[in-house]
Amino acid sequence: MTLRRESFLGHVTERGKYDTPEEAERAARVVLALLGAHLVGDVRARLAARLPEDFALILLNPLQSAEPLSPERFVRATAAWIEGATEQTATWDVSAVLSTVADTAGDELLKEILLQLPTGYDLLFGHTRPT
Repeated sequence: MTLRRESFLGHVTERGKYDTPEEAERAARVVLALLGAHLVGDVRARLAARLPEDFALILLNPLQSAEPLSPERFVRATAAWIEGATEQTATWDVSAVLSTVADTAGDELLKEILLQLPTGYDLLFGHTRPT
């Protein structure tokens, strides 16, 4: 099921406690562009199919990453791409977007996504990885 754009941004806005949908959209664009660089193949395509079209395109045409970023470096990279962001605000941005992505993906796809990411991303998605 594809989430409608307004609904997706509504969730991000609420979770990030943003003042405007534009702030939520900026965070979503940066986080999805970075996330897309870490996912490959079928997993990335299946996640994109569940996102609103403009966000799916961002996920499918990601910023290039030479290597997988640790969760800490992912947050730092997010801060670098969002004007005026700090690591603290970027952590908030990443969490607001990725928790919405996790809900959109569903448990099965989220497990597959987490398998493609370095250890520790489960916390950024708001889920703890089962042991």
